[in-house]
Amino acid sequence: MIPMSLAPRVESPFEVLSVDPDADDDAVKAAYRERVKDAHPDHGGSPEEFQLVKTAYEEIKAGYEPEEAAFEDSSEETDDPESDRGGRGVHVESQVEYLNYEILDDHGWSLNDDDLFEKAASVHLDSVDYGRIWVQPRESLLEAAERHDFAWPYACRGGACANCAVLVVDGEMETRVDHVLPPEMVEQGYQLSCNGMPTTPEMRVVYNIKHVSELEDLLLPPRPWEQAHSD
Repeated sequence: MIPMSLAPRVESPFEVLSVDPDADDDAVKAAYRERVKDAHPDHGGSPEEFQLVKTAYEEIKAGYEPEEAAFEDSSEETDDPESDRGGRGVHVESQVEYLNYEILDDHGWSLNDDDLFEKAASVHLDSVDYGRIWVQPRESLLEAAERHDFAWPYACRGGACANCAVLVVDGEMETRVDHVLPPEMVEQGYQLSCNGMPTTPEMRVVYNIKHVSELEDLLLPPRPWEQAHSD
């Protein structure tokens, strides 16, 4: 896992758009239209800033609720001796930049590319394949994706398979229950999104990595993912 220089605090969607948390829909929409024009690369902005503004607007539309930025989670200790990788940690509001593993071959990219996410930001990708979401405290990465109507793969939701695995490229995540990933893979950055919660204000993850050869023997039949894409 690559270390990342992280700012101590990430702006909330309301701060990105410069609106109050109790602003009505019209005010939010007006603020978005103003900010997205300034952030557009054709008007002096950057792809990263443009994506950030779009994500903020989508977050608010999805029902984002301001919460405490961080807290010591001391109430969810587990008695399961096999799930001691997680322990207790500080869960934070985290901005997660995500990338779909399935599109890497289409662009000739590799998981080993140091500038993988910079490449993704520089081309026009569908929001299903690349973007940013805010994950709220106590919310798993998978739950945050589903809150935005993304159908990220999963099967058991209980840490017993690797269908929901992601590769954490930057940042840190605490996984409460993991009965399947070998310690050496966890050291490389592989984590389970079904109950993994960010512990850093920013993260970069590659999701949908079930096709990585090292994970093949750790999968269950991915019915939820297949059904979501066949509907």
